[in-house]
Amino acid sequence: MDRPAAPGPTQAPPQTSPADRPVTVAGGLAALGIVYGDLGTSPLYTYQTIVGSVGGRPSAADALGLLSLVVWALIITVSIKYSIFVMRADNHGEGGILALMALVSRSAGRAAVVLVPAGLFGAALIYGDGIITPAISVLSALEGVSVATGALKPYVLPAALVVLLLLFSGQVRGTASIGRVFGPVMLLWFVVIGALGLLSVLRHPEVARALDPRLAIQVMVAHGWHSFIVLGGVFLAITGGEALYADMGHIGRKPIRASWYGIVLPALLLCYAGQTALLLADPGLQGNPFFRLAPVWAVVPLVVLATGATIIASQAIITGVFSLTRQAMQLGWFPGLNIRQTSDQEYGQIYVPVVNWTMMVCTLALAFTFGSSERLAGAYGTAVSTTMLLTTALLFNAMRDVWRWPAPLALLLSGVFLAIDLAFFGANLLKLREGGWIPLLFGGLLFLVMTTWRRGMEAVHRSPVNQPESAAAFLADLKTGRIARVPGTAVFLSRSDNVVPPVLVRHVAQIKALQEIVVTLTVRFEEYPRVPLSQRAEIKRLGDDFWHVTVRFGFVEIPNLAAALACAREQGCPLKLDDAVYFAAQDEVVRKADRPRLPGWRRMLFAVMYRNAVRAPDRFDLPAERFLEVGQQIAL
Repeated sequence: MDRPAAPGPTQAPPQTSPADRPVTVAGGLAALGIVYGDLGTSPLYTYQTIVGSVGGRPSAADALGLLSLVVWALIITVSIKYSIFVMRADNHGEGGILALMALVSRSAGRAAVVLVPAGLFGAALIYGDGIITPAISVLSALEGVSVATGALKPYVLPAALVVLLLLFSGQVRGTASIGRVFGPVMLLWFVVIGALGLLSVLRHPEVARALDPRLAIQVMVAHGWHSFIVLGGVFLAITGGEALYADMGHIGRKPIRASWYGIVLPALLLCYAGQTALLLADPGLQGNPFFRLAPVWAVVPLVVLATGATIIASQAIITGVFSLTRQAMQLGWFPGLNIRQTSDQEYGQIYVPVVNWTMMVCTLALAFTFGSSERLAGAYGTAVSTTMLLTTALLFNAMRDVWRWPAPLALLLSGVFLAIDLAFFGANLLKLREGGWIPLLFGGLLFLVMTTWRRGMEAVHRSPVNQPESAAAFLADLKTGRIARVPGTAVFLSRSDNVVPPVLVRHVAQIKALQEIVVTLTVRFEEYPRVPLSQRAEIKRLGDDFWHVTVRFGFVEIPNLAAALACAREQGCPLKLDDAVYFAAQDEVVRKADRPRLPGWRRMLFAVMYRNAVRAPDRFDLPAERFLEVGQQIAL
């Protein structure tokens, strides 16, 4: 029915890269609303976690050293690694670890055996991040009311559960109607946290010493092995950094960079510096230092604004997971799922029901089980740090194979990034007992699903029942009249490039006739994001009113076969789309008696996914009343 692009080099069509959008006010606001929600709300819980890792009463030297660690983590990882280098590795304008995997695997040769699983596992871990980010963000925002009054503390968790429930329940409606306010709300958020931090810094300007990286080194040396626990808290400041790359295709690298350097980074640095200034003045400060930045009368309005910002941050990660699911489907690593377009103007506004409800259940369970952002911080970071580590490994291959950098330069630069990533990765592994195993387990299960689907589909394609009949013999039978022709147009969807697919042979064997106009159709999803309309369809005439059509879609496009076949008709294929009947194979997976192609557990998992995958009419927007399935058993 459909297949990913064949392995090996793929010639991408010439096109203007979506990543090269110019910097505009609208683009900058979009970046604030979509890209920086996670990074921007990190001050809600990061510094509280870091201070707790050193006992809750840091000395002045420790406080400045901790701030220096945060500052340089933001500069090296986000400002340099992601903003400058990772975002350069776009796959024809698109970003994200799957796009990077597709980019480097085309020219990796044998190394693709390692790089592809690395990219897949990194993508799977984003799902693990997606179930924790909404829980920790919303909890940390609502916990601020405890600063104003302790009477509301018992209601924080129930309120967080209600907010999360409403957030996921509202996904079916999309965010097109309210998305335009995301940017202004986040702009207000950054202005407020930057201003609050600045007021605190002005009272204790000595925090500017934290710009000296030696203070970061000194605090690491002073705490010895315990500094790895400290790094686990520092890492929370850069979670969300991968969003700069993942959302590049939607926003463009220039608006993302401009927003980071001009608004987000200064606001974050001032906010973290302001919290440090409070600790310098009162090392025994109780409660979350973020909300202590605000005067008592402003705490409740700040909680309201923080809740809005965390909802936006949660929406960004949910939308990102939806987009990642679509990419995995198009590249052949995920079963077909029902995807709904929630906006007729914004391409990225989609809704994936199965993914949404699964994430909702897991997120609510995490929020209820851990109960507070401070406890949930122990489970946060393992998935993100692993994804960042794998991104660096793929980036090195992009430097060598795509950019053609000399080995010493690529090794030096990626080696620096790798050393930092390994330090954060090791620090987060110490959180396994505190719940860090949860996102890793969730990501591991998704990785198992993705690899099982791929191997299962490869086994289906190799099955003897799916081996095509000789095209020459079949066409000879047509020419000699051995196969009767009847009025009508038939389109046979093929799982391969074979011009005479098995579903066509089975149809003729059962009906003893064939429509007067026949098209065998192969759908290919390329390893680049978009295919120009002029290259959408490729036609080949095989005989009298017998055609083979190959239609191509990029891995971020929504496949519409009717529109693609209209392109084929314009090229000379005599299709009558108004009365065409579509045929596809719908087979049942059963156990192969001898020498099975898949282990038993994997075959059963694949069979469940295969049976429940979305049908062709829904995935390809075909008329259900003119769609027929021809089934049989496939032994694997």
